[in-house]
Amino acid sequence: MEFRHQPVMVNEVIKGLRLKPKGVYVDCTIGGGGHSQAILDFQPDCQIIGIDQDPNALQVAERRLAAYKNRVSYFHSNFLYLDRVLIELGLAEVDGILLDLGVSSAQLDQKERGFSYQHNAKLDMRMDPSNPKTAYDLVNNLSIEQLTEIISKYGEERWAKRIAEFIDIQRKKQPIETTSQLTAVIKAAIPRKARLEGPHPASRTFQALRIAVNDELKVLQEALHKAVDFLKPEGRLCVISFHSLEDRI
Repeated sequence: MEFRHQPVMVNEVIKGLRLKPKGVYVDCTIGGGGHSQAILDFQPDCQIIGIDQDPNALQVAERRLAAYKNRVSYFHSNFLYLDRVLIELGLAEVDGILLDLGVSSAQLDQKERGFSYQHNAKLDMRMDPSNPKTAYDLVNNLSIEQLTEIISKYGEERWAKRIAEFIDIQRKKQPIETTSQLTAVIKAAIPRKARLEGPHPASRTFQALRIAVNDELKVLQEALHKAVDFLKPEGRLCVISFHSLEDRI
């Protein structure tokens, strides 16, 4: 499936970055290139350094931004390594940095990536396909205690221990290989009345596993410090976050 990404909060990003003539801006999660295109259009002589750990997203961004090719550099990397990218380019500081956190709608729509409980696929959830750790590995190999901690901490799921116990019961019969199998286990673990309240019963557990697979919160903590170190005086760091775990950081 084609990677299609509609950027959010574009006007807020443009305003927040306070774009300068001939400025250098790092789009740490370039995705489909939507935010970068808006920046390039708004400030016609600025430069973009585009980073993404998803090679599919980078290919789409390169196609979308083909007309700006002399103003954009692309790097397949996790934004944890922002410092390495800038040092490789010989840059000690930049005018602005953007992070658009979490999973994108495009990644959710790519059924084979296993991010969504709405599509049946292998348990994967890797933003970078070269990452050796998958959701399958966590679900089938971690202890009940480890699973409980992940689901509780990263999913803020009140039924975390019960879900982990039900996962353990099921995987002893046979490995849990697909998103549909995992969703069924989660639904069985959560009492019926609780399932009728709030979001989809699997949403918190899927979020928790995705964050754990990609080590998202640790990466964010470290990357924020690195980003500030590379900002020029009056430089701007803009972060788009989607849940309280990111907000607290």
